[in-house]
Amino acid sequence: MRASVPAMLEPAALKKQKETGLIESVLAGRHEDFHELIAPYRRGVYLTAYDILQVEADAEEVAQEAFLKAFRALRGFRRESQFSTWLFRIVINEARMRLRRRREVPLESVFPGEDEDGDYAPTMLADWREIPSDALLREETRRLVRESIAELPEMYREVLTLRDVNGKNIAETSEILGITIGNTKVRLLRARLMLRDIFVERTRRKPRRQPSEGVSP
Repeated sequence: MRASVPAMLEPAALKKQKETGLIESVLAGRHEDFHELIAPYRRGVYLTAYDILQVEADAEEVAQEAFLKAFRALRGFRRESQFSTWLFRIVINEARMRLRRRREVPLESVFPGEDEDGDYAPTMLADWREIPSDALLREETRRLVRESIAELPEMYREVLTLRDVNGKNIAETSEILGITIGNTKVRLLRARLMLRDIFVERTRRKPRRQPSEGVSP
């Protein structure tokens, strides 16, 4: 017995088919369907904004503004790209604008020479390989990773958040950021190397537990 057509479709194709139907429904006037359309991306949108801005209130406002802009501009959405790619591009642009308004010192003056032709020489340390895999599950380690991501320059936070936090593939990440696939791969590699070095340094800086009073060291 041959499988039905829906059963033969890949999950990605089914997802796109459902999103297309929801978009058509919203454009036809059933605006309540927009909530279902964006539901799978709410957390990812907020985390993307937060990883760039590092302030919860700002991230919440940017996420809401991005969803509002997406709703208003939905009729202009071109179906060549995925809806999620288009949505995350709006989020990135909103977060960038918020960061530019908030920033007092231009990023270029803090990180001179950080462009596509720049070079980053990572510290070659064995510490990264020596971190037990089960430690990555601990809350303390997750906090250190978040803090390490926050120390990355903006363009590296963006690519790392899209690719490694939100799980976008290289092509989607490239389209969202508006750079070539080659530059995306280079930027992602640098981001991961920088994150590793910052993380290792943070683990070294963790304060050691002091001996209790009255107890000899």
